[in-house]
Amino acid sequence: MKMDNKRRSFLQKGMMTGIAASVFLPSFGSELIAAIEKGPQYSNPSDLKITGIKTAFMKGHGTHMFVKLTTNQGITGYGEAMDAVRGTYGVATGTDGWDNMSQFLIGQNPLDVNKIVEQILRRGHFGGAQGGMYVAVMTGIEIALWDLAGKAMNQPVYRLMGGKFRDKIRLYCDSASSSESPEDMAASAIEVKKAGFTAIKFDLDWEGDPAKQDVFNRTASNGEINRMVKQITAVREAIGMDMDLCLDAHGRYDLPSGIRMAKEMEQFKLMFLEEPIPAENLDSLREITRQTTTPICTGENQYLAHDFRKILEKKAADIIMPDLHKCGGLGEGQRIANLANLYYVPVAPHMVASPFGAMAACHCCASFSNFLCLEFHWFSKWKQWDELILEAPIIKNGFIHLTDKPGIGVTPNEEAIKKYAVKDAPSF
Repeated sequence: MKMDNKRRSFLQKGMMTGIAASVFLPSFGSELIAAIEKGPQYSNPSDLKITGIKTAFMKGHGTHMFVKLTTNQGITGYGEAMDAVRGTYGVATGTDGWDNMSQFLIGQNPLDVNKIVEQILRRGHFGGAQGGMYVAVMTGIEIALWDLAGKAMNQPVYRLMGGKFRDKIRLYCDSASSSESPEDMAASAIEVKKAGFTAIKFDLDWEGDPAKQDVFNRTASNGEINRMVKQITAVREAIGMDMDLCLDAHGRYDLPSGIRMAKEMEQFKLMFLEEPIPAENLDSLREITRQTTTPICTGENQYLAHDFRKILEKKAADIIMPDLHKCGGLGEGQRIANLANLYYVPVAPHMVASPFGAMAACHCCASFSNFLCLEFHWFSKWKQWDELILEAPIIKNGFIHLTDKPGIGVTPNEEAIKKYAVKDAPSF
């Protein structure tokens, strides 16, 4: 897009002011003007329109859905959604414009992020817009809208979200499986600590535990509890008391087992214990929270601020962990965090996305004051992780540093996404 005459005239007049030797006037500043003309130009934002949407599905940590939005000004925005997007190939684009979300995108100005999201949610009121796959797919679109808006305004997304409280985002590293020996788990913990992480998480539940008496009964036997205590004792001794330690039970246990587990873990001074029971019954989860000094965390399978309002009002957990790649997006994540802040509850988002999705989450985490820690789940697959963006690596000593680059600030590697594509699924 060419520079308009008024802009050219303004630049020329500004650079010529104060130049006494008229012989230099014809060429003075011409190289700068040419460089500006060749560089990226941003027209009046009101003229920006979405012209197309594509999706790509990839196997990484589960199923990833990438969204690519194109515009009439050549600016491209990317988004990513996770977990609840498996098989949703027609929800975002499809073949019938009335039955998919593209109807709310084409011709719209991507700077109207909130309006577009509200349209998608209202139109889907009877189609599942309260949670699940519908909201997860919309989340990928929402993140792409923020990326577009930032690029159009030549601003990082956190600026558009009200600014940042921090320059870098602390990660906790999800590490070894609970099926490993105490010694192997301790060794994994030391490896993570050496990599610069200041917080780590391990699983407690193990479906194949020989001490388990019944694969369907949720009660943890004495043998299971003893196995957990031995493992976490080894981990805590390996990393010391200063490194933060989190544990995840994946909602596998019943109420009495959850209470016992939380009490047994008190000695290890955890940052949090994640979902000792399923999070659907908040009254039962609140019983565990009330009966232990171990901080209880939940939220990775909740959607939109409404779900988190219930958790907070019932005081069912000490810490909430929305997944910013399926709960409704960055704007909804900020609303959830601000709501939690009214209850003085910290936020530690669940995150298993690619490095692009991780950076998108970082913009959101920077924008609210009660951020605690962001999950990183690719320690054993770091090579694939770094392949997925053009600007890798982005993690340094357990932190992701924000930049002032426009939009999300990193770019998905489309060739790598195709390399790990879901068979027979849409691709860029």
